[in-house]
Amino acid sequence: MKRYEKALFFIAGHRRGWVFSSSDLTGIFTRREADDCLKYLAKIGKIRRLCRGLYDYPKYSDLLKQVLSPDIDQVARAFARKFNWRIEISGDTALNVLGLSTQVVAKYIYLSDGPSRTYNIFGTTLEFKKSALKEIGFNHKESSLIVQALKALGKDRINSKIISKIREKIDPKKYNKILTETRSTKIWIYEAIKKICSEDSDV
Repeated sequence: MKRYEKALFFIAGHRRGWVFSSSDLTGIFTRREADDCLKYLAKIGKIRRLCRGLYDYPKYSDLLKQVLSPDIDQVARAFARKFNWRIEISGDTALNVLGLSTQVVAKYIYLSDGPSRTYNIFGTTLEFKKSALKEIGFNHKESSLIVQALKALGKDRINSKIISKIREKIDPKKYNKILTETRSTKIWIYEAIKKICSEDSDV
């Protein structure tokens, strides 16, 4: 198997929509080999270059007959792996990702223990703000997403409609893991999470 075929096989194994950099391939290639493979695969249209050093294995919509825009959350996490940052989604961005905000998404903001940086990803602004991270102990992005969204809304705004909307965005297979690792959050947040991760939508 040729080197670039091996790289494509590895990338495809992560499924469509995966965002990555050469650092994600260093387990099977040297950094230079990984860079060369990604440049070649982008050149022949197998993967898409998003910005310097970052690529995705794009999703295609049969309905729209076009390649879809990159998943910005995946982009943020690819940057975090590339630069060895710890990141935490901001409350306002969490609301947008979960469909709880009516505002047009113009900027995605993540808190980071790395430097403050801003990137333009196909017309969408992705901003990292250097900050002290408080909820960074979560292993699953869904946990951070839910906690930050609930905190941004506030206890008094949590109702059955909010619970149902969040539940629609979460894979039921993740419920147990989310419940386990969010136990240390504030009582009202955890009570809301228990309702999200159940069939009971009453608040």
